[in-house]
Amino acid sequence: MIQFKGCGTALFTPFKNGKVDLDCFGRCVRRQVEGGIDFLIPLGTTGETPTLSDEEKVAVYRCARENAGGLPVVVGVGTNSVAGTVANIRLLHEADAFLVVAPYYNKPPQRGMYEYFKAVAGETDKPIILYNVPGRTSSNIEAETTLRLATDVANIVAVKEASGKIPQIEEILKGAPKGFAVLSGNDDDTFELMKKGAAGVVSVASNVAPKMMADFTRALQDSRYEEAAKMNEALSPLFKNLFIEPNPIPGKAAMALLGLMENSLRLPLVSALPETEKIMAQTLKDLNLL
Repeated sequence: MIQFKGCGTALFTPFKNGKVDLDCFGRCVRRQVEGGIDFLIPLGTTGETPTLSDEEKVAVYRCARENAGGLPVVVGVGTNSVAGTVANIRLLHEADAFLVVAPYYNKPPQRGMYEYFKAVAGETDKPIILYNVPGRTSSNIEAETTLRLATDVANIVAVKEASGKIPQIEEILKGAPKGFAVLSGNDDDTFELMKKGAAGVVSVASNVAPKMMADFTRALQDSRYEEAAKMNEALSPLFKNLFIEPNPIPGKAAMALLGLMENSLRLPLVSALPETEKIMAQTLKDLNLL
């Protein structure tokens, strides 16, 4: 079973002339590998996956795999129905693991949440990572539900926790069975959560600064907390400013400033405001990236 730890990158999907730019995506993936990232997550929320066709999803996955240099590739497959999520699992069955977001819009009770994830996990023998992000789904996977799933379902091996509810995440960390990984889903929670025992982070910031994020999480893994605290302080403006407009709008602006991809998104997302671009430019300069 794959061990999910360190820094995983929730990859942006680059577009050019309205189409997925696979050449650019391949270069970005190779940059992640060279920067020391531990695992890759294409086709998540950050990748604007709801706007992609099935054909595009397969092309993005295959491009990630071809350029991953042997790193684990975890694909986002979650929808708000078992049938839809299972269809994505079958479409992308070659992936090493699947990231499954809490069902959005439906607002299920906790017993429905439990049965949903159990049903999805029963359709594959690959590892499943739960993804809790109430800010986007309008529903929270409570600690008790996460721990029940971690205990009852063998291939549910980790949770990406982006609730920002630190007491809830602490409860999961304390009660998790051996081998179950808790991953920070927010860059700015990484320092606190890894000090408390989280295995790593699924990062947006590492799209922009892969080496810095890999070095940061390795310092935390090695208990070099004083060094990690300085890195966290330096990176904090990037963590904050990547969300001054909805993700991935500021991040794509930053990548364009770095000459890494076009500043192109698919509706209903739009390119960054001019003031956001200025903020991102200054943020990159402060980190000596621009």
